[in-house]
Amino acid sequence: MKNLKLSILICCCFITFGFQESKSDKTPPKTEQIKELLSEAENSIDMMEFDKAQQQLNQSLEYAKEINHKRYIALTSGILARMYQVRHEYKQAITQLERAISIQREIDDQSGLAYSYILYSKILNSKGELDRALKYLDLAKKYYEAQGENEQLGLVSLNKAVIFLANKDTKSRALSELNNAEVYLEGSKNKYELSRLHYFLARAYSNEGDFEKAEEAALGSLKLAESGNYTGMTMYSYGLLSEIAEKRNNPAAALAYLQKMNEIREYVFDINKEALQTDANEKMGVDALKSTVNELTLQQAENEKTLKVNKLTTILSVALITILSLLTLSLYKNNNLRARANELLQKKNSELILAKENAEKASLAKAQFLTTITHELRTPLYAVTGLTHLLLEESPTESQKEHLNSLKFSGEYLLSLINNILDLNKLEANKVEIVKSDFNLEKRMSDVLIALKNSADEKNTKIHFDFDQKIPKKLVGDPLKISQILINLLGNSIKFTEDGDIWISVKQTKRQEKVVSLLFEIKDNGEGIGKEKQKAIFENFTQGSTQINRKFGGTGLGLSIVKNLLSLLNSEIDLESELGEGSKFTFELQFETTETEIKNAEAATPVEIEETKLTNEIMEDKRILVVEDNKINQMITRKILEKNKVICDVADNGSIAIEKVKNNAFDLILMDIHMPGISGIEATIEIRKFDPEIPIIALTAVTLDDNLDEFYLNGFNDIIPKPYKTEEFFHKINKYLAARETTV
Repeated sequence: MKNLKLSILICCCFITFGFQESKSDKTPPKTEQIKELLSEAENSIDMMEFDKAQQQLNQSLEYAKEINHKRYIALTSGILARMYQVRHEYKQAITQLERAISIQREIDDQSGLAYSYILYSKILNSKGELDRALKYLDLAKKYYEAQGENEQLGLVSLNKAVIFLANKDTKSRALSELNNAEVYLEGSKNKYELSRLHYFLARAYSNEGDFEKAEEAALGSLKLAESGNYTGMTMYSYGLLSEIAEKRNNPAAALAYLQKMNEIREYVFDINKEALQTDANEKMGVDALKSTVNELTLQQAENEKTLKVNKLTTILSVALITILSLLTLSLYKNNNLRARANELLQKKNSELILAKENAEKASLAKAQFLTTITHELRTPLYAVTGLTHLLLEESPTESQKEHLNSLKFSGEYLLSLINNILDLNKLEANKVEIVKSDFNLEKRMSDVLIALKNSADEKNTKIHFDFDQKIPKKLVGDPLKISQILINLLGNSIKFTEDGDIWISVKQTKRQEKVVSLLFEIKDNGEGIGKEKQKAIFENFTQGSTQINRKFGGTGLGLSIVKNLLSLLNSEIDLESELGEGSKFTFELQFETTETEIKNAEAATPVEIEETKLTNEIMEDKRILVVEDNKINQMITRKILEKNKVICDVADNGSIAIEKVKNNAFDLILMDIHMPGISGIEATIEIRKFDPEIPIIALTAVTLDDNLDEFYLNGFNDIIPKPYKTEEFFHKINKYLAARETTV
């Protein structure tokens, strides 16, 4: 019974933080509706009314998107993450929470981030990652201390206490944090959190053997939970009271509390009412049978008195025994059937759990493989892009410059391809986002054609380009994804077209205010695709036939990437093809125009203008330490820096880097992550012990996941993933060098 109560307690993690409005926020009617919906949704979650909470959050998100209020969009995702976390659906919770954190970082919503950090700590605690959970609580605590928000500090202490109570080595620290929470929450009107506080105080007192205080605190939790109609907390309070009563040798009270807890649990988890009705019907049948037997017995007595017929008495007795025996046999068979059904259900549940664990292991192995292979691909790709940049800086001839630009463009595409192979696994989880920027579509497509010209020439194939001049010069969209789509489609046509022609055209089909619709068409007179293969050709690792695979090679992944990318851009691809007569691919995309670009530039903030004025001159005579174990990467990074008059030093591993920083004065450190000996993260932790000020940037080929806070928590100022664009590389270095000069 104790195990059952404990498992029920773990199944629902209770957190509620409340959220606060910035004093500067305006409150139009729509904003007030959003605030009210979010407050109601939190209350619905506290009352375990999840369907109602989902409806309220959907309405809140719709209103927030109507007025483009990013803070409330993020907060809605955060509260939705909390609902999934309470329901123990951690994957969905993490997806929503990461979306919220991304927006909150973008708009610098520190209050919202603090809320998200506390929720993230709850998820990490549920997954057993206690140290990381405490670190995120410390991030939230730092913000609330700066704001002087005592009630939120109380929630931080309360959640720390929950973590300490779960670990036998830290249980003694739990009561201290609970006392802190009690002080901070004094006078609070948040009944739900006060109920939680009393509940965990009761657990702490019970652990120490002070059952009188434990019962008093548990009754306080029950009173608060019932007054707020918090179903979950009411159930857990009764369960805890039952445990305390059992420890105090009061079995009657323990049984009474346990019965109340089970009544609420049956309501919450919607126990099969048909089974209860069947049991009731069986009970009615037994009562009716007993009534019949009583009547027969009475009749027997009357007959004995009047007729004295012993034979009738015997018959009635045999009948009664037969009926009761049949009833007993029927009940026995029913119980056996139920027992077998329960046993079969438990077996199936065990098989499902095992299958789920195996699937999770396979998914983890896949993720680890992708991380490793991506790192191995990024390292040589860094050499390609880095050396290309160095060659472009050495005044090449015009023909060499054209080849080098094609090489640079292809390197960027290859990096994008590596990233999108990983993104295919995230599309269903809505983790891949569109990055919008201003770009010239005609120039972008020309770059694609230049990059693919050599491949077409080798096949003696001509590419014809038709671009509608009515299309605006500047569009707003995701140029990198457009390039990926076109390179995959054109590369596919070149591969299957020899001594032929390829036509690519873009036409404007509709223009309404600032939105234009463009129709893209890629047509060739190559091999073509049979009707039976046209649907499957867009699936992963699929080609037209084994003969085509042997003749033309390839992975069969290009068209699958195209389909997924177009789906991300709210479009679909159409295919018309006949075997031996060529193929035609068409798709339509919408873009915004940039007519307000000048106005936006004039409205730029002073900070943005100042940042755009940063030049590489600030790097002159600065001392930068490059920590990198790969000799080629050392040479490339060093040459790029020294071309800008940087005084550059190199360390082959983390241990050497620590010694060099101790004995020399550097202005900035570029730190790789994966190195022999101690890692870049471990080296950074050691450096921060004696030099907390020097800027340290992670210059790494590792695949960064969404938990970027891990880097910042361990002392990094920023991250530059390799291979990088030199503009981003110089911008970040100049940014931290300039900041360091102003503080020195």
